[in-house]
Amino acid sequence: MTFQLRDPRRKKQGRQQQGRQKPRRQPSAGTMRLAAGTGFLFAVATLACATGLAATYYYFVRTTTGQFIDESALVEAVEIHGPAGKVTTRFLDWLPTISLVMAAVVVLLVTVIHRRWRAAGIAVAACVAANIATQVLKDLLPLRPYRGVETLELNSLPSGHTTLAASAAAAVFLMASPRWRPLAGFVGGTFAIASGMSTLVNQWHRPADVVAAFLVVGCFMIPAGWLILRNDGHEWNVWDGFGGHWGSARLWIGLPVVLGLASAAVSVYSLVMIVPGIGQEASTTNYFWAGISLIVIAGYLATVATTSLFAYAVRRRD
Repeated sequence: MTFQLRDPRRKKQGRQQQGRQKPRRQPSAGTMRLAAGTGFLFAVATLACATGLAATYYYFVRTTTGQFIDESALVEAVEIHGPAGKVTTRFLDWLPTISLVMAAVVVLLVTVIHRRWRAAGIAVAACVAANIATQVLKDLLPLRPYRGVETLELNSLPSGHTTLAASAAAAVFLMASPRWRPLAGFVGGTFAIASGMSTLVNQWHRPADVVAAFLVVGCFMIPAGWLILRNDGHEWNVWDGFGGHWGSARLWIGLPVVLGLASAAVSVYSLVMIVPGIGQEASTTNYFWAGISLIVIAGYLATVATTSLFAYAVRRRD
């Protein structure tokens, strides 16, 4: 039997090296991991909203065809205002209160329960900024030029009521956990769309004013969402993908797609029926229904795109 002598200096050096090595941090099962390219996609989405806002203003305010379509939808709302006027007027009267209470309750509850003070501050700041920007745009944008269409020169784009409703819904969406965001997106999008349609039925705003309001909200709430996702590392801010919870069921993505396609069909039919040579001499409510369809399409397109963007960014649990 042989014995091997150990050098005590080597043993001491080994202990010193182990002491200098930093312990490896094991990722927890609930940590959030943003998908690759998230920042780029959020920047593209924000730029798309800004571009869409400029295009909406140019076509529906600066061109003859756009002015005619937009103004015709507003004028034809008289035919619908009779039976629906009382309902929409009451809804619009209560809209500011409903929007503020809805956003305040959800934001406050989530903030207190999950201690998401920074996220709440970002969401509220973006909501306020979107509403201020709407009022500033109304004052800064040039008046409607005369293009042979009898209309008020006063600029009404974007819609302030729709901005308030959509920004409040967006704030709730940002504060919701990933498994509840698809449902929050559908309910909030429907609420914003109903608000926009009510302003048209009540002859407060043209369809383009409502669409512009959606886009203004997107310009502020999408960057705010990226900031929240980037700075929020709480374990609850992860999910198991679509279908992992009833609040994240694929129904909340599929239903707005179906409603948007149905509205597109209504819009095409309404406009085709007034094309010369089809057989209809004059429009009574065709432009109005085309305008309603435009609001629904824009609203649910924004809903599906935003929900899908956030779902991709958050991804699943590791």
